[in-house]
Amino acid sequence: MASSTGPGPYVTPKEQDVRPGAVDDYVNSHLQTPASNKYHNALEHIREKSIAAGLPDIACSAAQAKYLAIQVKIAKAKNILELGTLGGFSAAWMASAGPDVKVTTVELEEHNANVASKNIAEAGLQNQIDIQRGAGLGVLPKLVAEVKAGQRPEFDFIFIDADKQNNLAYLNLALPASRSGTVVIVDNVVRQGRIAYPDEAAKDERISATRNLIETIGKDERLDATVIQTVGEKSYDGFLFAIKK
Repeated sequence: MASSTGPGPYVTPKEQDVRPGAVDDYVNSHLQTPASNKYHNALEHIREKSIAAGLPDIACSAAQAKYLAIQVKIAKAKNILELGTLGGFSAAWMASAGPDVKVTTVELEEHNANVASKNIAEAGLQNQIDIQRGAGLGVLPKLVAEVKAGQRPEFDFIFIDADKQNNLAYLNLALPASRSGTVVIVDNVVRQGRIAYPDEAAKDERISATRNLIETIGKDERLDATVIQTVGEKSYDGFLFAIKK
C-alpha cells in the first residue's frame, strides 16, 4: 500500500547503470535490421545526421522509434499528428509503418525543420510527411480547423514530444481533430522518477507541467490512460499511453 505521506526526498542516481544501454545494443543488433524495414539504412543515419547538423541528442532511441512504428501498425493508423519534429527521426519511423501512412509534424525551430526536411527526403519519405513550421499553439488551431472543414482527415494517432510545459495544451487542442480510438503517446513523462516528488516539481516547471498533465488526464472522461516506465540507452524515463474513448 502506498504511503499516505508520499515519497521521501528524490535521490539522484549516483552512477549510470550500463545494462539498459547494453540491452538496447544487443536487441537492436538482431531486431533493427534491413530485413525488418526497407528504410532501415536511411533511418539508422537520421539521428547522427541531425547531431552533425547541430541538433541536440534528444530524439527517442531506435528501439522506442520502432515501438512507435509498431503501435501505428497495431492501431491501423493512417493519419498521424506529431508535436516536435526535431530531425525527423520519429516522424520517419512512423511513416515507415506503411505506404499509406501520412504524418503531419509540427516544429518550432526553423533550423530543425530544415534538417528534418533533408533527412526525410534522403530517406525517401517526403511524400508521406508534412512538416508544419511554427509554434504548436499557433499551428494546431489551423490544423483543427482544416479537419473540421473536411480539408484533412481526422488524426488517429498523436505523438507529443515537444516542450513539456505545453503538453497539456497541445493535447487539448489536438483531441477535437481526432476520432474515437485515437492513440495518444506523450513522451518523457517520468524523467528519472522525478514526477513522483512534489519538491522536484517546485524546482522544475517541466516536472510541474507533467504532473499537471497526468493528474488532469486522470479526470478527463475523453481518455483512458496509463504511464509506462522505460529504461534503455536514454536512461530512465517513460511515456504516457492513452486512447480516446
